[in-house]
Amino acid sequence: MNSAHEQWHWQEPGEAWKGAGIYHVTLTIPSREPLLGTLVIPDNDPKQAYIQRTELGESLVNEIFHMGSIHPQIRILQFCLMPDHLHMMLHVRKETSVSIRSIVRGFWQGAKRLGREYTFSIDPEFNSGTTKKVSEDSLHHAFPIFTEQPYIRPLSRYVQLQTMFDYIRMNPQRLATKRLMPELYRVQDGIEIAGRIYKGVGNAELLLRARYMPVHVRHTMIDEAMHGDDKRLRDYMNSCVLAARQGAVMVSPFISDKEKEVLIVLLAEGHNIILLADNGFGEYYKPSDGIFDAVANKQVLILSPWPYDPKKHAISRAECVALNNMAEEISSLTSNNIRE
Repeated sequence: MNSAHEQWHWQEPGEAWKGAGIYHVTLTIPSREPLLGTLVIPDNDPKQAYIQRTELGESLVNEIFHMGSIHPQIRILQFCLMPDHLHMMLHVRKETSVSIRSIVRGFWQGAKRLGREYTFSIDPEFNSGTTKKVSEDSLHHAFPIFTEQPYIRPLSRYVQLQTMFDYIRMNPQRLATKRLMPELYRVQDGIEIAGRIYKGVGNAELLLRARYMPVHVRHTMIDEAMHGDDKRLRDYMNSCVLAARQGAVMVSPFISDKEKEVLIVLLAEGHNIILLADNGFGEYYKPSDGIFDAVANKQVLILSPWPYDPKKHAISRAECVALNNMAEEISSLTSNNIRE
């Protein structure tokens, strides 16, 4: 596993991946074909959305329970089958003799077997209506579906657990929202602001407003607060919320903890935000939970001047400075300086 997974360890050295804990596992069909189910949206209401499972999807769910039955030390807390992937939360209740990686790998082997059986069943060479025993060799050479190993992420804090529960539970609703409002979640190319080219996701009409204001909590404010004088910090944070209430579009990468506190208030009150992202947008980009809902409500535009880097996991100091400078740059302009 790479460093993105390793940073979530909480077991002692030598016990990693064998100790009790909670794990988020994702299994994906790399081709992204909707072979596991169909999204159903009753009355075009995302809150009612659900996944109608295919035969392959039902078989994969049965494989989850089979894993739980042969490993009684594992409790299946939650799972969500989507058209092209599966999420599940596993609670390892006591130390195991084999690692959770080995247990999940066994589940993956079962999933690959199901995939081979599925492709065998739809192969016209064999699906002729005659009764014929499926040989292991034939199944092995059938076209594979689950070719990528499952992603395994240990969770170390209760807040992560609740966040992940909500994330998994909301998957069908979020997919339905994207299907019903594709223009808000489609990556928009060639947004030019002051000679700089951005890509964006969200409500591009926010670029037509008359007033913008950056949110940038300075280190001097934090230092003063740490030494007992938080007046300047409180006044500045309050001024950001007041400006938003008066119609300003707030612009920021919202990097520091105090900036994130301002962001939480802005989102809760339904104000308009331009969020500068430190990475570009991948093929299957989806905003994080709170931002996702704000995009649906046309509150947010996410902009990034950089291409997507799948290996990126942390923001650098130079990138922080650059993004804050961009926020200042955008806030000093009017809609006449912005072109799509």
